[in-house]
Amino acid sequence: MAEAVFRPPKRKRRVYESYESPLPIPFGQDCGPKKDFRMFRAEMINNNVIVRNAEDMEQLYGEGYFGKGILSRSRPNFTVSDPKLVAKWKDMKTDMPIITSKKYQRSVEWATKLMRRQGQDESTVRRLLEDYTRPLEHPCLKRNEEVQLCDELNSEMVSKTEGTADRKKLSALNGVAGMSHDLEDASRPSDHLQEGSGPDALTAHSTGEHVVEVTAPLPHVHCGKRDALLPPSGTQPGDSSQRAGLVPARERGPEHEYLLVEEVVCDLSPKKRLICRRNPFRIFEYLQLSLEEAFFLVYALGCLNIYYEKEPLTIVKLWSAFAVVQPAFRTTYMAYHHFRSKGWVPKAGLKYGTDLLLYRKGPPFYHASYSVIVELVDDRFEGSPRRPLSWRSLAALSRVSVSVSKELMLCYLIKPSTMTDKEMESPECMKQIKVQEVILSRWVSSRERSDQDEL
Repeated sequence: MAEAVFRPPKRKRRVYESYESPLPIPFGQDCGPKKDFRMFRAEMINNNVIVRNAEDMEQLYGEGYFGKGILSRSRPNFTVSDPKLVAKWKDMKTDMPIITSKKYQRSVEWATKLMRRQGQDESTVRRLLEDYTRPLEHPCLKRNEEVQLCDELNSEMVSKTEGTADRKKLSALNGVAGMSHDLEDASRPSDHLQEGSGPDALTAHSTGEHVVEVTAPLPHVHCGKRDALLPPSGTQPGDSSQRAGLVPARERGPEHEYLLVEEVVCDLSPKKRLICRRNPFRIFEYLQLSLEEAFFLVYALGCLNIYYEKEPLTIVKLWSAFAVVQPAFRTTYMAYHHFRSKGWVPKAGLKYGTDLLLYRKGPPFYHASYSVIVELVDDRFEGSPRRPLSWRSLAALSRVSVSVSKELMLCYLIKPSTMTDKEMESPECMKQIKVQEVILSRWVSSRERSDQDEL
């Protein structure tokens, strides 16, 4: 048998992020401190492992490239912002998403349908959305030369309004005719913070600002793009004690999501302006872990807790539950564990017809080097194959791998012939498993003849 030649991985031409070392493995007290070690939290929802906390998502993906954003291609960095509008208003110093009025109206329609499904009558839905979508003024709308002044006003106004969290007044953007006739005293600055003052509270600074009184607490209409990922909410929008929406306070992030909506000043003028509004229908980005990734974080690194209906799952329960959800889980996990331990970053190889793709460092830096097919056999290389391969199908897989600059690898997990199914019900069975890797390469007769001619 010819010796396999390991080729260097193909580096990507454009790399937009820096490499961070993978998650640390916790050692005992005698081996050093655990100052960088932390526990992450995930939930088992609809047979998927979901991470909701923003800090957990960032660290899990950044340090080892575990998981994938459900709304993004890879890194969970989804935003509702329109890239064209961001480029158009690039002189605005703001981190808020910028969207079109049409896109904002679509969010209002989604929020309307959601509250109707919750049993709200039409008048209540209309009133709540009118209060929720009122225009607000934010200092980020100022031009570059006014940014420093607005920051000073921000700090001065926040210091004046500490201890006044019970005030329920919202700042409305001036300039809409007939919107409100309740004017503040022109001699007093409009320093009202939005209800629930905090790091995301919006402020108004201009003297003589229109101020709209709100007599009832505003609803918190939170929802995901897929209702199946979120537990049903039985709270009423007006219930201030349970206004957390569909996501717990620790995991939902900021209280509100503020947007800059590009709207026309008037029908007779083509000029447009940015109006600050709250998003009535938030779309949350979650990190979805594959079953192999989730079990590796639980079993190998010990840095993840997975909950099902608020109950933590043990390692043995996860090993059994994942095998029910994915019948080939035990086989694929053993291969995943093997390659992760050797420094590779394995990802699902479904798009190339294989079980795993192996990356050096991570997908942002290198293209996948190997497409891996995993088989579980006994020490005599006998057993029921997971995917029976004919010569034609094997040649097709090899051709596909070569066309995308990858090599096809067969990974054989060799178990003892005496191992029983009872022993396979515990992850401790991996201690008896041996691994053999076989790299397949297509034989090209013309290339061999040219090599002989050179000799």
